[in-house]
Amino acid sequence: MSLLTIENLTKAYPGVVANRDVSLEIGVGEIHALLGENGAGKSTLVKAIYGLVKPDTGTMTLNGAAFTPAEPRAARAAGVAMVFQHFSLFDALSVAENISLGLENPPPQAEVAASVRRVSDQYGLPLDPDRTVGDLSAGERQRVEIIRCLLQDPKLLIMDEPTSVLTPQEVEILFETLRKLASEGTSILYISHKLEEIRSLCDNATVLRLGQVVGECDPRTTSARDMAELMVGVALHVPEKSDKPLGDVALKLAGLSAKAPHQFGTTLRDISLEVRKGEVLGIGGVAGNGQDELVAALSGEIKTPANMVHLLGQPIGNLSPNARRALGLCAAPEERNGHAAAPDMSLVENALLTAATRKNLTQRGFLQWDKTRAFADEIIEKFDVRTPSSNSAARSLSGGNLQKFVIGREIMQDPEVLIINQPTWGVDASAAASIRQAILNLANEGAAVIVISQDLDELMEISDRFAALNEGRLSDPRPAKGLTIDEIGLMLGGAHDMEVAHVDA
Repeated sequence: MSLLTIENLTKAYPGVVANRDVSLEIGVGEIHALLGENGAGKSTLVKAIYGLVKPDTGTMTLNGAAFTPAEPRAARAAGVAMVFQHFSLFDALSVAENISLGLENPPPQAEVAASVRRVSDQYGLPLDPDRTVGDLSAGERQRVEIIRCLLQDPKLLIMDEPTSVLTPQEVEILFETLRKLASEGTSILYISHKLEEIRSLCDNATVLRLGQVVGECDPRTTSARDMAELMVGVALHVPEKSDKPLGDVALKLAGLSAKAPHQFGTTLRDISLEVRKGEVLGIGGVAGNGQDELVAALSGEIKTPANMVHLLGQPIGNLSPNARRALGLCAAPEERNGHAAAPDMSLVENALLTAATRKNLTQRGFLQWDKTRAFADEIIEKFDVRTPSSNSAARSLSGGNLQKFVIGREIMQDPEVLIINQPTWGVDASAAASIRQAILNLANEGAAVIVISQDLDELMEISDRFAALNEGRLSDPRPAKGLTIDEIGLMLGGAHDMEVAHVDA
């Protein structure tokens, strides 16, 4: 029995057709995956379903009735709920207060709190309605969003990249919840770049490429590689790392500690570490455990006593970001739009922002625009950034394409040490493989690389050693080869070496 039917939906914007004659069907109680590379049209399609955009042509039918939501409120009233990739919560408010803000006609707070406890128990989503959201882990914040949706008794739940900030244990809790919802008749439209998750969870999958449906498959019987190649239309390259011996220590941290820059940040506590030339160190951790603060302390946005950070034997803890770049330390923070890139500036200007020193883009105080434009164009070509030109504003790019530009800009400065937070966040399988290979190539050429990511598969694929951040503390790095999911989960949860070693036994 069909819950949602979409027929020949088309949505065009100036210069691009985001969806072209898209048709798909989602059954009652079905977990249906929506797959596609960056720019394939996934976001536009779910925005149409949720009432955020109006299709140009085509029809949608929900529960046998015509479905044309003019706004999200109308979609919610019809039984459609959505959990977005980026949480929309107020840190200073309680769980119950945040949930009330998402309800059309919220009852008194006591009733909301009681409902939260009931739904939390019913679906295995432990959550205290009285806790302040700013004190919650990323997994708990996601539960707030899910419970807010469930209180609206949805017929269709849309989930966009829901596991990007979860530990393996939290992923399994989420999947059990989704399976229970499906068994009770709730349909789920699930968007993710993590294809092994799709294979373990979803009943069917629709694949988009360049705005069109190019295929459907049963994820349970289709390999992740086959799905990825259906998404991109070409055979995927598997990243390769050389077996060259590692070089001297390039980056050393000696008791690195730094106070959280704001109330809901995480204080770094006594982090000691050595990373060698040619090495990729992977650092995992649930979001909010000090990743942003560690990147800031390494890049120079947060200054520390000089001797806490050494680059090529030189103490640099008190140096500015530009001074560190001049010595060979480059960094790409997680938030690409507004931190790694200035949204309203062109790609040429954004290339200049971090590469002026290492690429010699100024001369006697004057900006060399021709040289800067050539550098931006080189990034666009080498990293396959989909944009009309290097004069386009950063905000005009899709998230995945801006990510490719930001990572390419840092890699192409030939750093001695590169720090990257979430290198393939929101990037499709083909682009992710290219970025990972570029990181490995940089390491093969002798650079030391620290990759911070919530994508454990990614870290295991490219890392020589793995460490975990928990509440601002870093575990002792361990060889990535041979680590099990259970061991990684314990490390992410803050287990001591003794506890992790017990798993080995």
